[in-house]
Amino acid sequence: MRALSHVRVLDLTNVLAGPFCCHQLAHMGADVVKVEVPGSGDLARQLGGDPELNEKKMGVSFLAQNAGKRSIEINLKSPRGKELFRELVRTSDVVVENFRPGVMDRLGVGFDVLKQDNPKLIYCAISGFGQDGPLRDLPAYDQIVQGMSGVMSITGAPDTAPYRVGYPVSDTVGGMTAAFAIAAQLAQPDRTAHFIDVSMLEATLATMGWVVSNYLVAGTVPSPIGNNNFTASPSGTFKTGDGLLNIAANKQEQFEAVCDVIGRPELKTDERFAARQARLDNRAALTAELEAAMAARSASEWRQLMNDAGVPAGEVLSVPNVLAHPQIADRGMIGAFTDPPGVGRDIRLARTGYKIDGAPASVDAPPPTLGQHSAEILKELGYDDDGIQKLREEGAF
Repeated sequence: MRALSHVRVLDLTNVLAGPFCCHQLAHMGADVVKVEVPGSGDLARQLGGDPELNEKKMGVSFLAQNAGKRSIEINLKSPRGKELFRELVRTSDVVVENFRPGVMDRLGVGFDVLKQDNPKLIYCAISGFGQDGPLRDLPAYDQIVQGMSGVMSITGAPDTAPYRVGYPVSDTVGGMTAAFAIAAQLAQPDRTAHFIDVSMLEATLATMGWVVSNYLVAGTVPSPIGNNNFTASPSGTFKTGDGLLNIAANKQEQFEAVCDVIGRPELKTDERFAARQARLDNRAALTAELEAAMAARSASEWRQLMNDAGVPAGEVLSVPNVLAHPQIADRGMIGAFTDPPGVGRDIRLARTGYKIDGAPASVDAPPPTLGQHSAEILKELGYDDDGIQKLREEGAF
């Protein structure tokens, strides 16, 4: 459960991609120390659907991916603050930052400097476009990357695209890519210093393997097709007598089972639908036939019948619905913290999507208040109360 319990990560990141990366590492057991700007901290502290928490610098956007971390305020623009940060680097294994390329170098604490302090340092820089190339200096947020990656061009229906994916998918994918790369470098038996350059644009493209390869290999230009699966039919979202149902009948036997379940066995031999390519060519007609029959029952009823017949199917749920579903509730995906500091109420937060030896990955501590662990971490470095006070006076934190 605590594979990275021997690892310390310095998290200098803001908002989502970097914090999500370090969120994964914390759930693997790493000691993640969030190094924050004095007074303001991670911008996500001021973001989220609860204005009161935003005012407290404990915004929901911050709470979502900072549980299990410790927070220290360090002024990296102060000479003494830079020295203090370098002291921390000497006791750490990983540094993660998501500033624009070159910012850390200009502050005097870039990779070339820090690897002198720690010859085994893994330094991970997450940016919109990577550390080189013509776009390297441009600011990038999730929506910018979604648009430039081609994701928006294939999201939605022909009459509604381009559409943004409904959550920050490029930020999240960028963070997960970074966590994977860091974990891989940590696994080296004889580790030396390494610089990991994560591009959110490229990380997003990497997840689009099928549509990208269809263009690169087959010359097929991807297009928006709404809720349909471009590889098979009937595979997509269908109206029922009550609610929407996703069906993934990607095999011939699954299509034939769908026909039997809805009481339309004759569709199996209809020349418009009998063969795989014919079903793709006549998708609209097949959908009309299926939806006419499926109007007799609810999505929940059809889901059970389809799955009983070996056809993958599931209702289209809202976020509240899926969070209340026994499949999520019973697996420990949601963690709870009782009256965490700075929040003033109990909170529930999503963990990760895996279990190890039957137990969900979890962290023991709630998201930290700004600078909550400054004194604790400084004492670990050997400072006493007088030394900590002197650091304050010198503008280090």
